[in-house]
Amino acid sequence: MLVVFAWGAAWGAAPFSHRIHLQQNLECVQCHTAAARSTKVEDNLLPDRQVCRGCHEEAAIPAPPSTRLSKFSHSLHLRMGNVAPFLASAIDHQDYLQPPGDIRPHLNTRNPCQACHRGLEESDQVTRAALPQMADCLVCHTQIEAPFSCEDCHAKDAPLKPANHVPRFMNDHSTGKLNLDKTTCALCHGRAFTCMGCH
Repeated sequence: MLVVFAWGAAWGAAPFSHRIHLQQNLECVQCHTAAARSTKVEDNLLPDRQVCRGCHEEAAIPAPPSTRLSKFSHSLHLRMGNVAPFLASAIDHQDYLQPPGDIRPHLNTRNPCQACHRGLEESDQVTRAALPQMADCLVCHTQIEAPFSCEDCHAKDAPLKPANHVPRFMNDHSTGKLNLDKTTCALCHGRAFTCMGCH
């Protein structure tokens, strides 16, 4: 059997079933062998072709997709153990900085990888949905002072501004013309931000 990974345009769906592989009682680190020792965001954590060939005749694996992060250590986070209870508590106490959507049911896991990479047990395609949300990181990394703290994790040139932050945003948002819901600002600016904090 041939296994093919292929990233869709702009990180669209890629045909690979984590669901089927997890049903075989495989542990994440059996395939993603580099994750436990990875200390840099640019490390390639996709399975090595030889790992796939243990079960499959052939495997075509692309280069890893790009990321907007500049720093991240899987090794450090795996040594901390399962962070799912912390994420669940933040959602339950309404301290999670974005609407959680369907995240909460996936946090009843003992698998430390699936605390942040959720829904894999149901996933037949690789999409951004299985990647951590910025709000996950901000459960523990609470020092938010946009735009100055952005570079703690993101590259200087990372496209982080929301689409509505057009050149006239600073003028228009204070007039009420944009009809903004202040709770949507919390992800980047933190929950304790005030208008006077910037103006």
